[in-house]
Amino acid sequence: MDIFKRKNIKPMLIGETKEAFDSPDYIYELKLDGERCIAYLDEEGTELRNKRNLKMLPKVPELAEMHKQVDCRCILDGELIILKNGKPDFFEIQRRSLTSNSFKIQLAAAKLPATFTAFDLLYYQDRTTIDLPLMKRKELLSKAIVKETERLAISRYIEKQGVQFYQLAAQNELEGIVAKKKDSKYYFGKRTKEWIKIKNLFDDDFVVCGFIYKDKGITSIVLGQYSATTGELLYKGHVTLGISSKEFQIIKAMPRKSNPPFQSVPVGNEKAIWIEPRLVCTVKYMMKTATGYMRQAVFKGLRDDKKPEECIEK
Repeated sequence: MDIFKRKNIKPMLIGETKEAFDSPDYIYELKLDGERCIAYLDEEGTELRNKRNLKMLPKVPELAEMHKQVDCRCILDGELIILKNGKPDFFEIQRRSLTSNSFKIQLAAAKLPATFTAFDLLYYQDRTTIDLPLMKRKELLSKAIVKETERLAISRYIEKQGVQFYQLAAQNELEGIVAKKKDSKYYFGKRTKEWIKIKNLFDDDFVVCGFIYKDKGITSIVLGQYSATTGELLYKGHVTLGISSKEFQIIKAMPRKSNPPFQSVPVGNEKAIWIEPRLVCTVKYMMKTATGYMRQAVFKGLRDDKKPEECIEK
């Protein structure tokens, strides 16, 4: 059975973060603030799956006819986004992902419809393309998508001028850019240093381990990450800003634990309410201190496309 029929692709991941740079060997694309997905398209229909291989069309039914915009059976890698005020809004796409009520989903789709922006082609005309260089895959991607619309678009890129492109992204308060080596191949489920993240604001994923009620109705979320060497869950501080009431209700509803999930808990967590470490959240920040804690941390949202065990300390 070929990869189109199996429908269990794990996408290739970015393996490095750097400062902006110029190079004739790379192309530069906007880093879209959404949810990574794989689209399987043929004459029979559209299938859209996230990194955990969960079906996403029930969450974004407005994308059910993307297959009508391609000329043959193909598999696309890209980003599922929702534009709000002209910019990708991570909170909106995560809110849609966490919604199960079909009526509410239909209302949201009418108000803020989703878009799938394709940046890579993994399968075309009944064969895989992953061993082709990136620029050849880009060429075939443009052939495969015969008609772009607001629901299915092709990611644009520039060559050579990475620094200027990054500066433009930062001026417009966008998340950043990605540099990709022109001759890079595609490796399922692997991190590659041939794709480089150049961030305006940094972000990272954490396990939600508990919460603390503070003064004036403020709540702080306790964060953790797993050690890459020991597999132990480690304390990684708190985040207070940006937590919506809906997301806090999800956190608060998790099963409680009588003891913290960490072997070592710093002072200041005496009033923490501990929960089962099953939820993952993304936190954005300006920089990290020498001790590894985040400055100006803001809660970006819960995410269901990543397992807690994948939140590894860097």
